[in-house]
Amino acid sequence: MSARGKILDTIGALQNSLTKTEKKIASAILSQPELLGQCSLSEVAQELDVGEATFIRFCRTLGFKGYTDFKLDLAIELATQERETSALLDTDVAESDTPKEIAVKLQLALSNVINETINLLDYHELENVVQELRKAQRIFLFGVGSSGITAEDAKHKLMRIGLQTDAVTNNHFMYMQAALLRKGDVVIGISHSGHSEETINALRIARENNAITVAITHNLRSPITQEADYVLINGNRQGYMQGDSIGTKMTQLFVLDLIYTLLVKAEPEKAIQQKQKTLDVILDQRK
Repeated sequence: MSARGKILDTIGALQNSLTKTEKKIASAILSQPELLGQCSLSEVAQELDVGEATFIRFCRTLGFKGYTDFKLDLAIELATQERETSALLDTDVAESDTPKEIAVKLQLALSNVINETINLLDYHELENVVQELRKAQRIFLFGVGSSGITAEDAKHKLMRIGLQTDAVTNNHFMYMQAALLRKGDVVIGISHSGHSEETINALRIARENNAITVAITHNLRSPITQEADYVLINGNRQGYMQGDSIGTKMTQLFVLDLIYTLLVKAEPEKAIQQKQKTLDVILDQRK
């Protein structure tokens, strides 16, 4: 989890599940990451008004042995990143911005949340999910609100390559479908916050009925991850008002498109045949 190049992204993904004191440390590091490079453990603890032992526990939560390892790897990350954080800070839309300037700012924000997702994804976990989907009898995508729209989009793509897929976005239907699942079925629950009660409950019911469960969320250790056999983390911790919704949507779609691409890569001839078959039947209806 603490691999070089993604420390800040991991802190962002963990932030909502931290204790009050840990959140204080996380917020300080995210807003001023260069602070650690200038301070000893005692100095940074005093600066943040937390105990040294508390800060060390925070480092260990991220997978480091202690403060020195954490400080060194964070310094390397800050030295090698290509000013992505600075670019993000420029995405606030000013009243004087032209439509093109706003478009460029939005492009920078979207590029950054995709990079964040690439940093946060566990690729071994991703490969396991793809293997489960390849052998699944049926696939269901659960999500409400905006995540439900994402589920519908993924359903369309997976159906096109011949997978028995459905998207369920109403909580009552989700519960009923989850109750009817069986071994060999796979459910993907989508919730950016990881706190969607409807999706969490549906995954729990699905799991009780021996289905494989997958969570796509931004927040590590959020409630939805407790009901998932596999967890895939997407980016977008910044939460800017004008970019948050589309940023979240893009990162969810990116993860699902990555899954789709890996499925096609695993069996390209079958995928092409199934896509052609589904295209032909649609074209036939237009004659």
